[in-house]
Amino acid sequence: MNQRAVARGRSSGTDGCDFSYRMVVDSRYTKVAKAKSRLAKLIFAQVVTQLIIEANVFVSLIKKEPPNRVSVSSLAVGFVSIMAGELGRKRSRSYLLKFYAFGSSTSILSAVAYLAMSNLSLGTFQNFTSLDTLKVDAVLLGFVVQLFAIGTAISLNNNMAPPKRAS
Repeated sequence: MNQRAVARGRSSGTDGCDFSYRMVVDSRYTKVAKAKSRLAKLIFAQVVTQLIIEANVFVSLIKKEPPNRVSVSSLAVGFVSIMAGELGRKRSRSYLLKFYAFGSSTSILSAVAYLAMSNLSLGTFQNFTSLDTLKVDAVLLGFVVQLFAIGTAISLNNNMAPPKRAS
């Protein structure tokens, strides 16, 4: 009966003054947890932009237009890198996060380069219901999200690495 009474209250042998001797979580681990959470949200935003671009490619296929190789390859590279980023985030693998940062950057930069070289007129942007306008918006949103994702992935990678020892 005495053991149950002790379990309800404070554990025996402590008076509450031993808090200074308890271990403190290194700030690195809290930074990793916050960066993983932020990266999960950014990866979700990248998936949404990839789906918008994919829907645009799908609609152009329905219209019997030839598929755009740059958009299709950008989507493929983006999909593979997002999968690597999600695995790297969940399992704390730095090489997957590096591949994610490189692959997703390549994907979005090729989409931006294609848009820069395409023949989009000012009339396309005045018609807000145009699929080309939606694709441009998705690519620009993806570019902004990519900037934040790179920063977060680099920060996460640096905080996951073991601390440097002073020699």
